[in-house]
Amino acid sequence: MLTSKKLKEFARSRECVLGVANIERFDDAPPMMHPASIFPEARSVIAIARRIPRGSLRGIEEGTYWPSYTYFGYHGLLNTWFRPKIAYEIACMIEDHGWEAALNYPGVPQRHPDARDHDIKPVRGQSDVQLQVRIAAYAAGIGEIGWSKVFMTKEFGPRVRLETIITDAELEPDPLMPPGTLCDRCMSCVKDCPSGAIPHIKEGKVVEIEIEGQKIQWGDVDMGKCTLSTHGGDRTVSPFLVKELPNVVWDAKKMDFSEADAYAFCWPLSTGKHHGEYIVEGHAMLQKWGVGGSYILCGARGCIRTCMDHLEKAGRVEQTFRNAPFIKRPRWLLTPEGKKVAST
Repeated sequence: MLTSKKLKEFARSRECVLGVANIERFDDAPPMMHPASIFPEARSVIAIARRIPRGSLRGIEEGTYWPSYTYFGYHGLLNTWFRPKIAYEIACMIEDHGWEAALNYPGVPQRHPDARDHDIKPVRGQSDVQLQVRIAAYAAGIGEIGWSKVFMTKEFGPRVRLETIITDAELEPDPLMPPGTLCDRCMSCVKDCPSGAIPHIKEGKVVEIEIEGQKIQWGDVDMGKCTLSTHGGDRTVSPFLVKELPNVVWDAKKMDFSEADAYAFCWPLSTGKHHGEYIVEGHAMLQKWGVGGSYILCGARGCIRTCMDHLEKAGRVEQTFRNAPFIKRPRWLLTPEGKKVAST
């Protein structure tokens, strides 16, 4: 017999955190984000969190080495191999018990070229359905959404990547985590975001949803600014941009890019001379496997690194380290000319 307990034990044996949401917790979700739009017979949604190794962030924190976080903490091997592998194994386990398991890639909607004008499948109706993976993970009880919109668990704080599975198996749901269990609204993520993408709570830019009577809030992050920092369009955190485009001098905090435009600007940089030589040097085989592009330059400076350091010091996460704290030295930023200086 398939049970939530069996799934959790299996996930734990693979060093993952697993939780279960009943389908009713998605009653207020819009059709384009509803699990039943993908799988009408769905009864449960399973969320899986796989940890980001703390050490994968060390090179960027010191300003010395960038590949580790891209490949082992973000999209490279963690998102394209380690995380989906466990989801695949759990999906097979579910189907071995006679239930169907619909795996979901936690990316952007895969729109059909004409999806804006013509639904691929009208009536049942959404051509670009995509679960909001953080909301699904919250509904499954494995953690909460922090102010910066980054998801965090009690085991690892914000050092996790998420995966979801929709199934017609009716599984016992996990209790929701009360808001504020982990994120104490310290606003350190706001202070340390290099592009100023995360609004301060006093600005009133809040996203709010409600599940089973619990109101969940997070900051309305400016995803254009976030994308610039993340993917190399912010000169204060990307030494490669300074070399690639020395005459492009701007303050990412003052730029008004949409997320799509910021990504369109940053993507070519991933294959540019300096990004290619300095970030991907020694990783040619990974490129051949199709693991490339969208290199991570800010290394989640505020939303993960600062948040992680704060939560560890506050004793709000379970995993501890002998070499605590994570932030040990004055932190760096770059001047418009690319010179490394201590940040305030």
